[in-house]
Amino acid sequence: MITIRNAHEGEAGALSEIGLRAWQRAMAPIGEADAMAPAARNAFLNFAETRWLTITVIEWHGHTAGWAARENLDETISDFWIDPSFTGHGLGSALLRSIEKEVAEQGLDSVMMQTHAENNEAITFFKKNGYAIHWLSVAYNPKLDRDVPSVGLSKPVSSQGDGPYGAF
Repeated sequence: MITIRNAHEGEAGALSEIGLRAWQRAMAPIGEADAMAPAARNAFLNFAETRWLTITVIEWHGHTAGWAARENLDETISDFWIDPSFTGHGLGSALLRSIEKEVAEQGLDSVMMQTHAENNEAITFFKKNGYAIHWLSVAYNPKLDRDVPSVGLSKPVSSQGDGPYGAF
C-alpha cells in the first residue's frame, strides 16, 4: 500500500539517509560520491531539519521509501529521492503525480526540475512521466574541480480549460 503525506519534524534523520543513498546512486556516473558523502549527509540533514514543511514523503507498506521537496513552494521540485531499495514499484511516479497535483492546485502552469546531465536514470524517469528537457547548462563545481553539465526538465500541469469533458 502506498501512502503519500507531509513530512514530520522529527524524521529528518531518516529522510536525510534516504536522500544520501539516492544521491550516491545518482552521482555514480560522475564519480567522487564517496569523497563528498560526509558533506552531502550534512546537507541532507540540514535541509530536512530546516525545510521539512516543504517535503512530501512516500511510504510503501509502512516504510518510508522516498521524498520530494519544493523548497520555495513554487513550481520547482528542488529534491526528488527514492531509496534505491524501493525503486521499481511505481513509487516515484506516484510521488511525482502528487507533487504535480499540488502545483496545479496552486494555479501554476508547469513543474520544473533539474539534474546533472549524466543522471540518465532520472532523466529517463522524468521523460517517461511527460517531462521534456528545455535547457542545458554547464557550471564549475569546486568540490569536483570540474565543469558539470546540468539539464532542466519541465512539464505543463495547468488544468485551465478542463471541464466535465477534459481539456480541449
